Amino acid sequence: MGALSQDMKRVVEEQRLGFYATVSEDGSPNLSPKGSTYVLDDDRLFFADYRSPQTVENIRRGSLVELNVVDPLVRKGYRFKGPAELHEPGSELYAHCVELMRAAGSTLAERVRTIAVVEVREARPLVSPVYDDGTVTEEEVIAIYRERYSS
Repeated sequence: MGALSQDMKRVVEEQRLGFYATVSEDGSPNLSPKGSTYVLDDDRLFFADYRSPQTVENIRRGSLVELNVVDPLVRKGYRFKGPAELHEPGSELYAHCVELMRAAGSTLAERVRTIAVVEVREARPLVSPVYDDGTVTEEEVIAIYRERYSS
């Protein structure tokens, strides 16, 4: 079995929005949302770079990546950590990833500058503290946040 469970893949495929943390050259953190997060296989995720110059530069310099994908209604998701590699236009993996994006209905596939593939070496669940005391169910949490987002 790979690093990614079926539920992890489901959350990524349903949400697509991942928050990516890398380390800049001066040691400062760089956090960037990417709405183009996809499952590549059982051990790798990728995002499409449309305009992510700092994140791409940090990866190019060897920064490790942590990304978080969370369902905002359920308040649960996953954190993934690992090294990343970049794939440029003309490479086989770039073409494959862009095709996966098209198949999933992406309207931005033609704008992809670079594909960043993250090798998931660590994956852990993220769960909101709202669940800690056991007084609310997942259905109640969903209702609370649906109401909050609708107003």
